[in-house]
Amino acid sequence: MARECIVCHKTSMAGRQYKRRGAAKLGGGAGRKITGKSARRFEPNLQRIKILFDGTVQRVLVCTRCIKAGKITKA
Repeated sequence: MARECIVCHKTSMAGRQYKRRGAAKLGGGAGRKITGKSARRFEPNLQRIKILFDGTVQRVLVCTRCIKAGKITKA
C-alpha cells in the first residue's frame, strides 16, 4: 500500500534542505549564506481513519486537508 491520500492522491515530494550561516540583514549582519544542500522528502500529513468507501467501511489513509474540507464521510 502506497503512502498516498485516497481522495486527492497526494504523495511525498522531493526537495532540498539548506544549511546556512551568518546573521540576517535584519539583525545587523551581512546576510545568510547557503553553505550546503542535501536532498530530503516532504511527506503529506496522512491519517489512518475509518471511512465509508464504496458502500463499505474501510480503514484508509487520508490527508488532513481532505478531512478538514469534509471530502470524506467518517464511519
